[in-house]
This record gives sequence, C-alpha cells and structure tokens, in this order.
Amino acid sequence: MVALVIVAHSAKLAEGVKELADQMVRGRVPIFAAGGLDEQTLGTSVERIRQALEAALAQADEVLVLMDLGSAVMGTQMAVEMLPPGDRGRVWLSQAPLVEGAIVAAVEASIGKTAAEVAASAAEAARMPKVPRGG
Repeated sequence: MVALVIVAHSAKLAEGVKELADQMVRGRVPIFAAGGLDEQTLGTSVERIRQALEAALAQADEVLVLMDLGSAVMGTQMAVEMLPPGDRGRVWLSQAPLVEGAIVAAVEASIGKTAAEVAASAAEAARMPKVPRGG
C-alpha cells in the first residue's frame, strides 16, 4: 500500500488538499498533512514533516510526498534524512503539482498501484488540460 503526505507552507492548505484527496478515495488511502510552522504560521516544519512521514510509514509499505514550494522540498529532504536508513528508501518525493497530483495519486494508490506507478501518474497531472485550447 502507498500512503500520501501533503507538505505545504500553510496548515490550512495541506489539510484542504488532504480533505479533497480523502473524499476522492473515501479513506482507502492513508493521507497525512504537514503544513505550516504551526496551525497559524506560514512556513514548513521539518519536525511536522518527519512526524507525518513516520505516521505514513507505520501504515503503508511506501510513501509518496507531494509538496507545494521550494522550502517544502528542502524540509522534506531533511525530514527523510532523519528517518532510519531502512525507511528512507520507502519514501518517494513527487514532481507533481500539489492539488491535481494529490488527487491523481490518491486514486492510483487506492487501486493498488506501486509508489513508482503512483508517482508517475501524479507527475502527469501537470499536463492535464483545464480548459479547451483557445479557451
């Protein structure tokens, strides 16, 4: 099973993306949010990310992390380095856009795809058209 971790600079944003993805898969995929320095302060917390990763790893074989902006990536990389060496290889960092990628990843994970497959499908979400050409 693949779990998802949503990392964002805003706790509300991370929780909102988690909520949307949860609704799409009706709880069939473990999804964790790690947003903000705390509930009110924008930023990323390596400790919050590490805690979310540990919770996800406790419930799944592999974890795909979706992130919003640059320091979320750096914070996630630092959090992964804090994990036991045996767990680091179970964590995948996604190139996917946060919202669309999380939805695609949740659906793909819910049908039993591997982390590699989920990550590839989520990254393709960046190419999904939102409006018709010329629209």
